Amino acid sequence: MRPGHFLVFSDHMREPRAESYWSAREVAEQGQRGPFQGSPEEAVDELERHLRRALEGQMTADVPLGAFLSGGIDSSAIVAVMQSISSRPVQTFTIGFSETAYNEADHAQQVARHLGTNHTELYLSERDALDVVPQLPGIYCEPFSDSSQIPTFLVSKLARSSVTVALSGDGGDELFSGYTRYALADAFWNKLSRIPIGLRRVSASLATLPSPDLYNNVASGVMPLLPQRLRRQRVGDKIHKAASVLSLRSVNDVYRRLCSHWEPAEIMPDAVEPPTMMTGLEALPASPSNVERMMYIDMMSYLPDDILVKVDRAAMAVSLETRVPLLDHRLVSFALSLPLSILRAGGQTKWPLKQLLYRHVPRALVERPKMGFGVPIDAWLRGALRDWAEALLDERRLRDDGFFQPDVIRRAWSEHLSGHRNNQYLLWDVLMFQSWREAQQGATTAVAA
Repeated sequence: MRPGHFLVFSDHMREPRAESYWSAREVAEQGQRGPFQGSPEEAVDELERHLRRALEGQMTADVPLGAFLSGGIDSSAIVAVMQSISSRPVQTFTIGFSETAYNEADHAQQVARHLGTNHTELYLSERDALDVVPQLPGIYCEPFSDSSQIPTFLVSKLARSSVTVALSGDGGDELFSGYTRYALADAFWNKLSRIPIGLRRVSASLATLPSPDLYNNVASGVMPLLPQRLRRQRVGDKIHKAASVLSLRSVNDVYRRLCSHWEPAEIMPDAVEPPTMMTGLEALPASPSNVERMMYIDMMSYLPDDILVKVDRAAMAVSLETRVPLLDHRLVSFALSLPLSILRAGGQTKWPLKQLLYRHVPRALVERPKMGFGVPIDAWLRGALRDWAEALLDERRLRDDGFFQPDVIRRAWSEHLSGHRNNQYLLWDVLMFQSWREAQQGATTAVAA
């Protein structure tokens, strides 16, 4: 069933018919035809009014209710407004990891303390997270390969120990232009399109002559000298990925490549990609800018097909209901009417949402580089998950199955184990498919027996 649709059944119908009751495309087009006319400050006032109304409805429950709190902009804004309209401390939940690069628990604790929530945090060991991996095929019922599924399940399990309903901050990046890749892809294409295609192809070849490992080694000596906001991880991998888009012919192609891990033909013999949102970008409605077009693509694909699936299935696996206030249809309509000059005022991402949050939380508590909600899959694949992955990526098994090109997969696996490349996302895609298929085969065998 597609988002915003319902099924119509009738005794006289051969099969049910899907009808739309709400169209994101129509709302986006309405927002383009009649954009918000107020000042940036008035936009923040209006956003808080919409969010407050959404929360007043979604906080209504006859069971215990709380919220996920990462300490980032989106979840902190949700919890801040929740607490402002609640007569008692809101129950908030976060999980922490010992690996600093993946831990947001300290930030969440500071926000919770300032707002006065009833905060619960749980620091997880590597074993706690690894124990979830065998459960993933059953939780997601399909080859779902967003590795943040692991902490999402764990924070849902933590919340369910105290509440039955949890609110999340999902949707903020797509609606308020939060992903840095939007501006990067736009700026990249604006410069790239001025260079002749032949010269671009030569440049791509030269950029990939040094290995990602060499780039990373050089960057490791330079990054500590830079301000925190300019520091980046896995520089070599990013340079190689950027080089792969040098020969592309449109901003749509650039964005599609940046959002992809594998190209189907790379790993599957005779692969033919079925029609999807990402293969039919030219058919999308016109947008005022490349950035707004990318936001719309994510709203129609990445948000419903990844983000919301990830949270919903992880939560349902522990019988936790989740609600998403930022996706209240009235708030979405308002957000889609905001011009980019407000969404990215002063060059900031998510400017209106940040300004709303700063009304409730000191800027210093939440102003830091954006972190993903992840776990150190790269290290685990070289360590505790190595035997599990090796069995699923066995060359004979891959060849007998006939789905993937064994030599390509094995090369990616070897590069990762050696530390020459960080292929965690490429490998996780294949591993989730293999793990799901193994679970399906086991279920079929059990039924047959």
